[in-house]
Amino acid sequence: MMGFLSQLFQVSGLSRRSRAAVLGLVWIGMLAIGLGGCNPSQFRTQAAQVPQLVTATQSDPSTFNYPLNTSLYTNAVLGLLYTGLLTTNGITGDLEPALAESWEISPDSQRIVFTLREGLQWSDGEPLTAEDVVFTFQDVYLNEDIPTGTRDILRIGDTGSFPSVRQIDDRRVEFTTPEPFAPFLRYSGGIPILPAHILRETIETRDPNGNLRFLTTWGTDADPQSVVGNGLYRMESYTPGQRVVMVRNPYYWREDEQGNPQPYIERIILQIISSADSQLISFRSGDLDEISVEPEQFQLLKLSENQGNYTIYNGGPQSGSRFIGFNLNKASTEAGRPFVDPIKSRWFNTLEFRQAVAHALNRERMRDTIYQGLGELQNSPLDSQNPFYLPPERGLPVYEYDPDRARQLLESAGFEYDALGRLQDWDGNPVRFTLLVRSEDVARVRVATQTRQDLEAIGIRVDVQTLSFNSVIQKLQARDWECYVGGFGGGGLEPHSGYNIWSSQGSLHQFNQGPVPGEPPIVGWEVTDWEREIDRLFTEGVQELDEERRKEIYGRFQQIVQEQLPFIHLVNPLSLNAVRDRVEGIQFTALGGAFWNLYELRVEQE
Repeated sequence: MMGFLSQLFQVSGLSRRSRAAVLGLVWIGMLAIGLGGCNPSQFRTQAAQVPQLVTATQSDPSTFNYPLNTSLYTNAVLGLLYTGLLTTNGITGDLEPALAESWEISPDSQRIVFTLREGLQWSDGEPLTAEDVVFTFQDVYLNEDIPTGTRDILRIGDTGSFPSVRQIDDRRVEFTTPEPFAPFLRYSGGIPILPAHILRETIETRDPNGNLRFLTTWGTDADPQSVVGNGLYRMESYTPGQRVVMVRNPYYWREDEQGNPQPYIERIILQIISSADSQLISFRSGDLDEISVEPEQFQLLKLSENQGNYTIYNGGPQSGSRFIGFNLNKASTEAGRPFVDPIKSRWFNTLEFRQAVAHALNRERMRDTIYQGLGELQNSPLDSQNPFYLPPERGLPVYEYDPDRARQLLESAGFEYDALGRLQDWDGNPVRFTLLVRSEDVARVRVATQTRQDLEAIGIRVDVQTLSFNSVIQKLQARDWECYVGGFGGGGLEPHSGYNIWSSQGSLHQFNQGPVPGEPPIVGWEVTDWEREIDRLFTEGVQELDEERRKEIYGRFQQIVQEQLPFIHLVNPLSLNAVRDRVEGIQFTALGGAFWNLYELRVEQE
C-alpha cells in the first residue's frame, strides 16, 4: 500500500526515508475482514452529516513521536498531524508556503529568513512562533541524544556540520549554512515543526537510566488527544489493530478565498487492515473510500469502475525503488559474533557474484507476470521521472537477463559447479543463502519466489523467509539478515534526500550499516572505496548550485550504484489508486498521490 496518507506525506519536501528512517518496505499480508468492532459503516452512521473519508493502512503506528518514527505506516498518521514551514506542490514539485508565508534567500544562498504566518496556533490553541522552529531544529533534530534519521540529511559537506538557526522575532527565523548547500531550502522548509511548550521539558529531563524523557514521549500507549500538532487534523482516538480516527484541527491556519476554514473533510478514519485482499474486499463493499491498486487487482477493479462509482487514477511509474539487497557488512558484535556468516559474506562481497545474480533475474517476467505489465524495469535508485535520472543511453549500466553470462561471471570469480549442476565456492561450500521478505506484501513475496526459481537455474539454492513487517524491520536494524527484497519510498525531486541511505555514515545504509547512536558498539566495520566515492559525490552534489552540473554528479552516483550493485533494482510498478467519485477535487500524480491537496477536497454527502 503506497496510497492515501503515505503519499500525502511524501510531498512535504522530504524523502519518506529521510523523514522516517526505514521508508522502504510497503504492502500486504492476511487479515480477516470480519472484525466485529472494525466496521467503518458504524462511523458513517454515527457521523451522519459529517463529511468524512475512510481509508486503510496496513499496520498500527509504531509511535506518535515524529522524529523517532521508522515506519511508513506511521507516516499515514503523522502526515496529518504535522506540517513544515513549506510544502511541495504535488503536480509541479514546486515549494509553496505552509507555516511560513514567505522566505528570503541571500545572494550566496547560505542564509534563509522565513516569516511565519500571523496568528499560527497549535492544535491545543497555544501560539506557534519562531521559538518553536528554533526548538525543533536545535533541541530535537540536531540533538545527538535523539536517534533520528532527519539529522542525516542536514549534515553539510565533508565536515558534517549543521545549519545554524536563530530567532529574529516571534515571526521570523534565520537559517545559515557554513557553505553552499543546494537542498537547503527544501530541507529547512520541509521538516515538520514540533511544539516547544509541550516537548521542551522532555528534552531537559532524563529518566533513571540517563535517557532523555523525549525518547518515551508520545508512544502509541499515550492518550491520542494529548498529542499536539500543527497539521490539518488531530487525533481523536486510536484502537490498536482496528483504527485511528482523526478530526479536523480547528486551529489549522488554512482557509479558502471566502474565508471558510480548510480542510473541508471533518473526519479521517484509518482502518488497520494488513491484507491487500481484505482491503480490496472492504473497498468493493463500500467500506473504504480509497485503495492502492495492486497489479493483480487492476483488471477486476477496472471492470467495475463505473458500477462501483469510483475512478482508477494512474500517475505513471511510482517514485521510489524496489530491489534485492545483500548484506555486505563484515563487522561483528562487541562479543565477536559476525553479523553475516564469513563464508557467505565473502560471496556477497564478491562483485562478480552480485553481477551474476543481476543477470540471472528475469525482470521482464517479474514485470509481465507479478506486476501484470503495469510497471517498468528499474535500473537506478532514482525513478525515471526524476529530473536527475541518468538513462541507459547516457551511460547507466543495465543488467539484461542472461543466465549464461551469470554462470561465466561466477566461474571467473572462482565458483564452480558439481556434477549435479549445483554451485560451490572455491572451498567446496555449497552456495545457499536466505532471502528475507515481508509476508504482508504479496508482490514482494512473489518476487522472492521467482528469485528462488531464477537462481536455482544457475545452481544457487535460496531459502525464502517470510516474516511480518515489524520482524523484518527488527532484523534489518540488528543487521541479522543475508539478502532481502526491499524498497524505499520516493524522495521527491531532490536526490540528496536519499543521503541517509547512500552515505556510509547514514542511519539507513542498510547494505553496510555502520555504528548507530544508542546501540552497542560494533567491531571491524569497513567502508569500501566505492562507498567513499559516493560520499564524496553527495558532498559535491550539495555544494554545487548549478543544476546541470548537479545532474552530472548524481549521474556518476547512479553509475557507481549500478556498477557495484549493493542493491539489484527490479521493477517500478505504476502508481495506481482507486478513489470514490464522491471525493471531489482529486489531482492525482505519482509524486503527490491522490491526497496531496487534501485541504481542498470535498466529500459528497451520502
